[in-house]
Amino acid sequence: MKNKIIAAALAAVMSIGFMAGCAKKKDDTVVRVGSLKGPTTIGIVNLMDKSAKGESEGKYDFTMSAAPDEITAKIVSGDLDIALVPANLASVLYNKTSGGVTAIDINTLGVLYCVTGDESVKSVADLAGKTVITTGQGATPEYSLRYLLDQNGVSDCTIEFKSESTEVAAVLAEDPTQIAVLPQPFVTVACAQNEAIAPAFALEDEWQSLTGGLGMVTGVTIVRNDFLKEHPEAVKTFISEHEASVNAANSDVDTTAALVVASDIIGKEPIAKKAIPLCNVVCMTGDSVKTNLSAYLEVLYNYDPKAVGGNLPGDEFYYKG
Repeated sequence: MKNKIIAAALAAVMSIGFMAGCAKKKDDTVVRVGSLKGPTTIGIVNLMDKSAKGESEGKYDFTMSAAPDEITAKIVSGDLDIALVPANLASVLYNKTSGGVTAIDINTLGVLYCVTGDESVKSVADLAGKTVITTGQGATPEYSLRYLLDQNGVSDCTIEFKSESTEVAAVLAEDPTQIAVLPQPFVTVACAQNEAIAPAFALEDEWQSLTGGLGMVTGVTIVRNDFLKEHPEAVKTFISEHEASVNAANSDVDTTAALVVASDIIGKEPIAKKAIPLCNVVCMTGDSVKTNLSAYLEVLYNYDPKAVGGNLPGDEFYYKG
């Protein structure tokens, strides 16, 4: 009997040791996360802060980029595991990697606005014969704008691209009569810096009027499938912590504003506090991802297949975890 008790005790110790080893292995999985300077990063700044303090459940290495191309290259090369990217770029990457990425959540809804001091501009139709400055060449801003122009019969609007939203804001500051398409929070920043400009219209409103109420999906979170297969629990943990971070951004604007300024997304806290509630950051998961994203991508595909990488993603593109 004594030997049986000792054997049982040893088995229990070994079991505890095995479980601890598994837990340690999970904790040592560092998830490399990329996001864009703007709303997508605003949604995860609280998680970034917790991670930096060692208080997050998962371990993360965050990279914030100014242009979508930087994130695209790192996903393709395998230097990022998870990325928060423009909605159409998620589809482009799916096609570019032969189905090598999966959409795990929607992180941002409509945030694009036409901003100008030109009071004659009230809608997309008013952009006829004018020049519009914007960012996001090859991504959601460009294709959304081109779709709206085409559907409104505007064929003579010139689109001029800048690499960053701060460059667009600088042009407006110098000449308020210029017309720009900007995402939040840069809309609020630009308007705060120059009272001569204001939002003329939201692209979301124009989009819905053309699509029967379909919302504009701006940002999507994707994961490399190789990483998903190897670390499914780490992905689940990220999704959970992403959701918590978004909830914190929307419920605790003061704290989030301080983090946004510290991350150099917005320069001043008062402006950040005004902008955050307008950034439409979300963490939509489950069936709602496919319902909303597939409908949005289909509109773009019907307009121009190359906007989504040539083909619409199959069902396997949408996370079922």
